[in-house]
Order: sequence, then structure tokens, then C-alpha cells
Amino acid sequence: MKNSYQVAQTLSILQRHLCDSLIAVYLHGSGVSGGLKPASDIDILVVIDKEMTHDQRTLLVSDFMVISGLYPSDPQGRRPLEIAVFVSGELASLSYPAKCELMYGEWLRQSIEQGQLEGQVYDPEFTLMLAQAQQEAVSLWQSKEYQLPVVNEQQIKQAMLDSLPNLLSSLDSDERNVLLTLARMWKTMETGQFVTKDKAVDWVINRVPDELQPILIGAKMAYLNGIPTDWIKKKIEIQKLAKFMELGVMNSFK
Repeated sequence: MKNSYQVAQTLSILQRHLCDSLIAVYLHGSGVSGGLKPASDIDILVVIDKEMTHDQRTLLVSDFMVISGLYPSDPQGRRPLEIAVFVSGELASLSYPAKCELMYGEWLRQSIEQGQLEGQVYDPEFTLMLAQAQQEAVSLWQSKEYQLPVVNEQQIKQAMLDSLPNLLSSLDSDERNVLLTLARMWKTMETGQFVTKDKAVDWVINRVPDELQPILIGAKMAYLNGIPTDWIKKKIEIQKLAKFMELGVMNSFK
């Protein structure tokens, strides 16, 4: 895997700061489900056996910021890191929505630099992350044998519904990702299967009106090829497509 040195660096940082509390580290997301695309993050999921201290959070995030690639373009060719840390006890009971002990991603860099460091967070997106990781994640390191929890179908479906408002709030600034995520949600809601974003588009494309299909195909190609897309003149069509797929997700809820 290209950029594997970033994975090794991340593992070293986790082992240094979490020490004996570290149980397992997994690679998940595009890195294992369909191959990293030009703009893909490196997704790491971490399991520990006790809650973190503020100092641990601060030290981890400080080191992550050094090795994570800048978004949307990194001068050193590094990829952005997305790292989620969970406590094993929380995963054993698996409350809804799932509770994340620490989340790091490049979209948080600016707020972190301003001194705003998030602690524990409950979010349905973490429920979806765990559900997909349980099916696809690859173990990078374990201190003992560990299995990620199985998320039940009803929680997965509820998490997708509950994630819609936050997802759609980013439509004006992150058109491609929102459209592709909606396609993937619709596919998962209807079939129970997690698939890559491009495969989700292949499933959705004939379910959307003909006049909106070019927008979705354009989002897919931008995802696969990493070519920037000018969405400015397509705002109305994008909104119509997003609304159509949102209804598809909601109407598939059973």
C-alpha cells in the first residue's frame, strides 16, 4: 500500500502514548474495501481498554497533525489521516449512537490549532463506521485477540437516517462527497450491503431521473480520477439530485 509509512508512523504514535491500554488497531475504509482513490484518507480505527486523559488526547493529536497530509493538497504527497479511538467497554455494550473517545481528521485541523480539542463524542456516523469496519477492517496490531462488535441491522438503518441532516448541511461545500455518500446510504439501506462509493453509483444511477444522471456520473469520475469539478453552474441540479436520493434513503427504511 502506497503511503504505508504513514500507517507505520501512526501505529508507533499510538503505541507510544497509549501504552498498555492499547488493544487493537485496524485499517478500514477505502484502503481495504476498494483501494485508495486520489483524494482518499487513510482510515484507522483504534480500540483501547480505558478512557483517555486530556494529556493523552493532546499528545496524540499533536503528533497526528505532524504526519497527516494536508487537505486538499499536501506538498509532500502524504494522505490525510482519519483516526477514531473507541473504548472496548463501550463497544461491548454498543450504545446508540456509538461513543468515540477521540476523533482526528483534517477537517478538524483548524479548530485544533485554535485550541478546540474535542473529547468524547456520540454520533450515528460512528455507528456506521463500526458496522462497516466489522465487515471489512484489516487488523494492523493487537495486544490480544479481539473482535469488533457486530452492529445490528436496525441500528445501521437508524444511523443512516439520523446522519442525513448533518450530511446534507455540507452539500454546498462538499458536493461530491455528499452525493456519493447518499448513493452509498441508499444502496445499504435497500440491500444491507456496504459497498464502495463508485459501486453505489452503479447501483443508484438507473434509479434517478435521466436528467440528473450526468451529475452523479461526474461525481463518480471525480472520485475515481481526482479531477476537480466546477459545481457552481450545477447547483440546482445538485440540490434536486440530493433531495431525490435523500427520499430514496428514507423510503427504503423498514
